[in-house]
Amino acid sequence: MSGLTFVDVCSGAGGLALGLERAGFEPRLLLDEDDDACLTLRTNRPQWNVLQADLMDFDPSEHPHSYDVDLLSAGLPRVKSNATAVRSESGNEERLLKAAVYLAHAIGPRALLVENVPTLAHSDKFRDFREFARAELDHLGYQFSWFVLNAADFGVPQDRQQGLLVAIKKRWFPAFHPPVPTVTDHVSVGEALESSMRSRGWKDAERWAAQATTVAPTLVGGSKNRGGADLGPAGSKRKWEKLGVNAHSLGDEIPGPDFVWAPDLGREGLVRLTVDQTAMLQGFPPDWEITGRKTARYRQIGHASPPPVGEALGRAIAEALRS
Repeated sequence: MSGLTFVDVCSGAGGLALGLERAGFEPRLLLDEDDDACLTLRTNRPQWNVLQADLMDFDPSEHPHSYDVDLLSAGLPRVKSNATAVRSESGNEERLLKAAVYLAHAIGPRALLVENVPTLAHSDKFRDFREFARAELDHLGYQFSWFVLNAADFGVPQDRQQGLLVAIKKRWFPAFHPPVPTVTDHVSVGEALESSMRSRGWKDAERWAAQATTVAPTLVGGSKNRGGADLGPAGSKRKWEKLGVNAHSLGDEIPGPDFVWAPDLGREGLVRLTVDQTAMLQGFPPDWEITGRKTARYRQIGHASPPPVGEALGRAIAEALRS
């Protein structure tokens, strides 16, 4: 089992797949329904087999190379919604989760990884799904673990908790241990972005970075029906303001030498982040190109699983499968 293989569904911008690639996994198939996300995947990895399709319509029998893989991974979209939206979308959300488990039944991977919001692991909202997954996976011969990781503990400059389900065939599961943090000190927003902020000669970049000493709030991509290129709900915007960032919109370019950072003037005196900078806060490498228009690019980033977390999970699963 030297070369481990995986199928990734709801691949989005490829954050989870990129992390798994770094951990030594080779993709057999990546699936997503979004035009821009599929173009992002093909742009960065032309050799990857990318299928544009809805998970609910995916038939693995039409793609035999998806069988007999070591891992099935699913990074389902994270959407922050108001109460009405939650009521209207909750059914579809659960259908996607169940589809990932049913797909494990169909293709028989040695391991299954499902990533979503932190409440996936413990909230009453997902109790029915956890019970469904327990019964289905136990029947299929898996043991499993529910847990929560914070991307900040893996060098990502963002407070981003992720709810995770890892299921592994009983033969290998005893050797699995959830990944442990890779950093002892969290990377701050200022530390992560100071070099970028200086790149066009902004004179206040160092002063701004010196006060941006905490990790970023969770990036939220929104859905296609609502949510634009801003940095999240009101509570998140207030946290961004404390970091000297205008979170009500994203900038088209990094500040130049003439921009004056003046927090006392309110929103207009704060710096705006670019889409590329939010990708850095999500842990994407600088050479990973996110395609599409500004809002579409930010939506992909906000929904993505940070690659450093995907790598840590991949290494933990690989270690178990190779035991």
